[in-house]
Amino acid sequence: MKDILKHNDFMASVHFSSEDEIFHGKILGIDDSITFEGTSVASLKKAFRESIDDYLSICEEVGKDPLKSYKGSFNIRIQPELHKNATFKSIELGISLNQFVEKAISSFMSKKTGSTKRY
Repeated sequence: MKDILKHNDFMASVHFSSEDEIFHGKILGIDDSITFEGTSVASLKKAFRESIDDYLSICEEVGKDPLKSYKGSFNIRIQPELHKNATFKSIELGISLNQFVEKAISSFMSKKTGSTKRY
């Protein structure tokens, strides 16, 4: 699992630079690139929350949705044998391959988190 911070609907990846002795973070799931840093875990979390607050203020000023919008379609690359097996299984179930993949992802998310919620 990656090092992740969460606050409200936002997530950020976190990295520690031993060379600089600083924690670096980047907000995920937005269309902009926002980074923050701190010299301790507490200061990193504070910088994360402040970055989100600043970002939300700017988005409100310009009338922009702060969270990235997802269209519900994406390309995946899987092993040919897995592709074949998934196709045949979807035929057996009488559903499309897209429906099969959606059910598989939903099932995985439910088992891992108890919900299909974002995180």
